[in-house]
Amino acid sequence: MQTDVLIIGSGIAGLAFAIKLATHKPEASITLVTKADQFESNTKYAQGGIAAVMDNVYSSFESHITDTLKAGKGFSNVQTVRMVVEKAPERLQELIAWGTPFDRTADGNWDFGLEGGHSVARILHHKDQTGLALEKALLQQLKRFDNIQFETEIFATELLMHNKRCHGARFLDKQDQAISIRATITYLATGGSGQVFSKTTNPLIATGDGLAMASRAGAKIEHMGFYQFHPTALLTENNPVFLITEALRGFGAHLINHKGARFVMKQHPKGELATRDVISEAIFKELEENAQENVWLDCRHLNKQKLQTHFPNIIAQCKNQGIDVFTEPIPVTPAAHYQCGGIKVNLEGKTSLEGLYANGECASTGLHGANRLASNSLLEAVVFAHEAALSVADELNQPNPFSVFAESKKDFHLNASTPLLKINHLKTSLRHLMYRFYLNKSLELPLVSIGAEIETLFAEIKKLSLYQRPSKPLFELQNMAETAKLIIHDTLYE
Repeated sequence: MQTDVLIIGSGIAGLAFAIKLATHKPEASITLVTKADQFESNTKYAQGGIAAVMDNVYSSFESHITDTLKAGKGFSNVQTVRMVVEKAPERLQELIAWGTPFDRTADGNWDFGLEGGHSVARILHHKDQTGLALEKALLQQLKRFDNIQFETEIFATELLMHNKRCHGARFLDKQDQAISIRATITYLATGGSGQVFSKTTNPLIATGDGLAMASRAGAKIEHMGFYQFHPTALLTENNPVFLITEALRGFGAHLINHKGARFVMKQHPKGELATRDVISEAIFKELEENAQENVWLDCRHLNKQKLQTHFPNIIAQCKNQGIDVFTEPIPVTPAAHYQCGGIKVNLEGKTSLEGLYANGECASTGLHGANRLASNSLLEAVVFAHEAALSVADELNQPNPFSVFAESKKDFHLNASTPLLKINHLKTSLRHLMYRFYLNKSLELPLVSIGAEIETLFAEIKKLSLYQRPSKPLFELQNMAETAKLIIHDTLYE
């Protein structure tokens, strides 16, 4: 199969790019593929919203820039931060025009939310399910374009490289049959890698696939040691765990320990409205000092009617777990939430490899630095989707660099398929070790012994990969291991 532009991933980064590019280049063939169904992505689970300065009076560009740089702890790219913040209003107006139903107050003004790290309320949202509302609006817009072909349940395994240029990717279909899609431009929007950890808010598909493929192909990767944990995930045995948006803390909820006392103020004067890294570390310290499994998020003092209006999904999810948020606190614990680093890209979304772009959580644009400011990720995706679409449209106007080359063939029929039970056991072991690794890192405890255990596990996974027939579960395991290596190496040696 051949196409002008191949998009891998169907979250906001992939969908917004497809819409923008199809608008600019209606004659271009665009193929969008995803490993699950159309709806399944990290975008779908985003609760809080999108940070944006919509009036530049109450909340100025400069204050949003300052808040972002503070959260990033000096590792953000100032030029990137300024571009994203200043281009946010125009991109948000497009999302509104595309049918995204952001909430308004009774008098018709935007119902801005407040989240940790923000100096003022500037979060546009749709109740506590903003990501789902965005996904629906974008998928509806996608139907307008005849030049976009959408393929589901196709799993990307490897980038097609020739003369240091990307020419598409290889995939496995539902029957684990290998297929190739060649493209002039390949655009990775494959999301994050939270499934590398035993506790994560990310869906099961978030196994670092695009990041791992790009790394194996030789793309520059950066800042993988900066993995953001969300401080308030509902304590359950589920994978993924259910995220309790920090908009609830912005609304006035308190974090309390086993004695019923607030404790975050000991770590930061902003208390529950400090940035996610500060609060996660405060919780980890509280759990370690008191040998507890979780802390609690207390909403009992909040207005019941307003709480029901703003957070209906959270209330319903807690009720399903037997928790009445109006009469008892919610048990919460930190969980892996957002990959701040990733495939290094420039201001147009270009990677270090010719013909390859990346956007969204798999990319490192320079916006987040060491710690993502709440509700900046959806904003980043839509701004960079626009910039990348302009750049790709220009590239497609140039002489076609597509070259004919022979793909290397691998004999996949000599070895038996790996038992799923074995793969799942290795995944579970990796997840638990990586969560311990991050916990020790947060508490400034020794990491060498855990690192050695993980290296032994890597060796076992590599051996398995060499002698077994490829399958989607096996490739996911390989990608998780590759991502874990990048996180450990960046943490210990960079």
